[in-house]
Amino acid sequence: MAEDVLPKPAGPVAEPPAPACLADYAERARAVLPPEVWDYIDGGSGAEITLAANRRALDRVAVLPRVLRGVPTPRTETRLLGAPSALPVAVAPIAYQRLVHPDGELALAAAAAAAGVPYLASTLGSVPIEQVAKAGGSVWFQLYWLRDRGLVTDLLDRAHAAGCTALTVTVDVPVLGRRLRDVRNAFAVPPHVVAANLPAGRDDLAHTAMPGVSAIATHTHAVFAPALTWDDLDWLRGCTALPLVVKGILDPRDAVLAVAAGADAVVVSNHGGRQLDGAPATAAVLPEVVAAVADRCEVLMDSGIRGGMDVLRALALGANGVLVGRPMLWALAVGGQAGAEAALTLLADEFRDALALTGCADPAAARELSTRTVD
Repeated sequence: MAEDVLPKPAGPVAEPPAPACLADYAERARAVLPPEVWDYIDGGSGAEITLAANRRALDRVAVLPRVLRGVPTPRTETRLLGAPSALPVAVAPIAYQRLVHPDGELALAAAAAAAGVPYLASTLGSVPIEQVAKAGGSVWFQLYWLRDRGLVTDLLDRAHAAGCTALTVTVDVPVLGRRLRDVRNAFAVPPHVVAANLPAGRDDLAHTAMPGVSAIATHTHAVFAPALTWDDLDWLRGCTALPLVVKGILDPRDAVLAVAAGADAVVVSNHGGRQLDGAPATAAVLPEVVAAVADRCEVLMDSGIRGGMDVLRALALGANGVLVGRPMLWALAVGGQAGAEAALTLLADEFRDALALTGCADPAAARELSTRTVD
């Protein structure tokens, strides 16, 4: 055989470059996750109109930078619910995190602690709240209202005993939004991933696959209370001295009612486009909610946050901070705790750059920026 046609020795496989933005984690997560799991975390409800609107609305927010402000190195630190946070960011509550990585909530909570930002632990977490709280840092417990009031009381007791620093109640899930990707995939949670905060067997329906049915929707219909009222929120306020956050507010009138019920913060949220398809993008209604509460409580925003510039946009629209969800799952899927830590570091770097480029010394200054809506 001629020398010039001999097979060449295989060289080392080049490592892919480190992610340069959070969207890079999305591409890698999609490559490593089963298609039905990717659809579960990536999808929205209905025709995914609201899911897409979240991103479009943020992209239409132009921020007017200030100049000659003498800001050599901006500070990213702030306070959320009266406690220090390294960024105006918290990790959003996300169910069943062991779907994307074996360490699940333990890894993501540890990454949030390392980054110095709050972590919201979901009622439907796949690791018990007691173990998640031991990861360190500030852990807020997110409550889904259950039909069994005794289980609600038990979850509250456990959250207090575990040392959670705030309580968040999600109010936009009377029923689960019709998530067509899950319906088409007949998606069911694998048996090894459980709703670890519920009694054994209470999530069996989530594991039962049937054609044309989302098993998660079947499960939540069976265990979630569909008729939560403001009286229930009054009861909840009386059950805890922790800061109370009401998540799932879009109408400014509801924000006012939440303040009257004793909320310390509201989260302007459409559940990442996963509930009412046709609800407005959160960035579109955020200023109205901020004006309605008039500094009587903190205002956070989620749904569509994909980078440091989005954090700055939310602050310029009046928010005190944001919750970031899907990007943290992407990073968790790609690299576990280390991946999530790297993603939060990247987010901090992007936010610091955005502050510098707009002449802001800190997050408080970002709330004084002016914005324009552009096409």
